[in-house]
Amino acid sequence: MKTVKTTLLIAIIALGFTHFTQAQKIAHINLDEVVASMPEAKSMQADMEKLGKTYESEIKAASTALKAKFDRYTAEEKSKTPEENQKRAVEVQQEQGKIGQLQQAAQQELQKKQNELLEPIIEKAQNAIKAYAKEKGIQYVLDARTIIYAEGGEDISSAIKTKLGVK
Repeated sequence: MKTVKTTLLIAIIALGFTHFTQAQKIAHINLDEVVASMPEAKSMQADMEKLGKTYESEIKAASTALKAKFDRYTAEEKSKTPEENQKRAVEVQQEQGKIGQLQQAAQQELQKKQNELLEPIIEKAQNAIKAYAKEKGIQYVLDARTIIYAEGGEDISSAIKTKLGVK
């Protein structure tokens, strides 16, 4: 009798849990794809490319100037004293270090600017996702980048793009 009660209790709990999990509405979205399709992201990308080209031209100008100086120093090497040549070599190395620092600073500034510009775009997409999920009664929205296997569930990427007014 006790085993029948235990078996019945386990069956009721299992059915209740199954019903609970089936009542959950789950959807998935490719957030990267949605964000990349937004006009704000495309505008940000164009701005980042312009800024990158600006930094690139500054670094290229500094490198060209250094190469010209190096070539001049190399051509004049025989007519200078060893001490003066050593001094010039140190000067070239210092300028190479400055160019390296300029490259690193440019990279960091580009990353910082991208993060700064991307934050409100992602927030807008997340707000659209939340609004759509509430509207459709979806309890969980998973990012498709992290899903290894999914059978079922609703892909709401297109619906969110539509809600954001993008294709």
